[in-house]
Amino acid sequence: MLPIRTVLHPTDLLQRSEHAFHLACAFARDYGARLVVVHVWSMPPPTLGEVVPQPNSGYYPAATEEKLGRLRPTSPGVRVEYRLEEGNAADTILRVAKEAKADLIVMGTHGRTGLRRLLRGSIAEQVVRRATCPVVTTRSPFPEAEPSASAATTR
Repeated sequence: MLPIRTVLHPTDLLQRSEHAFHLACAFARDYGARLVVVHVWSMPPPTLGEVVPQPNSGYYPAATEEKLGRLRPTSPGVRVEYRLEEGNAADTILRVAKEAKADLIVMGTHGRTGLRRLLRGSIAEQVVRRATCPVVTTRSPFPEAEPSASAATTR
């Protein structure tokens, strides 16, 4: 059995990442491991004529740090460390994994395919390919479809 002492959970702090967070918490709980939750942000590249890049509208590290700190495991006894980092997402996640001596990385994926994936890339794929520890990726579960009108009338 793989000894897991540290679980790293990279998050984009969006609701669709909650499923991966709960999975990371479950691994940490079941293995008695510490959970390191990291959010990576980067300054947008300067546009033509700009001297200093400005943060995305409404995106400030202090507010983001507060939002990161509100992520709380539902299971008692899970030790959590929060980190807010700046840089290239995949590179920074891999650096933090090394610094934290992560035994497992649990992260969500958008599940992009085709042109969207080609244009935007896949952070999860880069992490999977380059990580020195196992990586678990998960997509958020889709909401259950409401029963169709014909199925509702046959009951």
